[in-house]
Amino acid sequence: MLLAGLGNPGSKYEGTRHNVGFMVLDRMADSAGRVFKANSKLHGDLADIGSGNQRLRLLKPQTYMNESGRSIGATLNWFGWSTDQVLVIVDDMDLPLGRLRLRASGSAGGHNGLRSTIAHLGGEDFPRLRIGIGAPGQSPQERRERTVGHVLGAFSKDEQPLLKQVLEEVEHGISLIQRLGLERAGNRINSFRPQL
Repeated sequence: MLLAGLGNPGSKYEGTRHNVGFMVLDRMADSAGRVFKANSKLHGDLADIGSGNQRLRLLKPQTYMNESGRSIGATLNWFGWSTDQVLVIVDDMDLPLGRLRLRASGSAGGHNGLRSTIAHLGGEDFPRLRIGIGAPGQSPQERRERTVGHVLGAFSKDEQPLLKQVLEEVEHGISLIQRLGLERAGNRINSFRPQL
């Protein structure tokens, strides 16, 4: 199974809301004592964890968010995998921090990384796990004006404990997907509520 965490490459984007997909994969690689290696053919950084049918290939596209699909498409083609063998992990401004949404398919919902992935995979039928990062305002106008600063901004000190719980839950959720499949794991993941 391919886990594709979306984000932007480079140290200036580390820890930003848009990079929560990278954060998940970094945590998983660290726990397993693995290091990401650059693969220019696949336009991304790759690491492997686990073994046998529990093996996971972790991909961090290095194309910038708007071109994420190029790296995901190239990686699936390279390994001869189908779109149901990938899980795209992505930030979602429409969900508050602390909420998760696992779906087997769906639209881009205004997310450029998902839009690119849909374009490169030739459709919306691929699993994705959206991680809530909260919205920058209530009104549509306020959201429009503050979106870029919000998604490219870091999580605040107050949000760190909540973010840690979310990242732990995502890691646990991925092991549930491997064991139980998407639908049954989704019941648990989608009903997750953090301890405040």
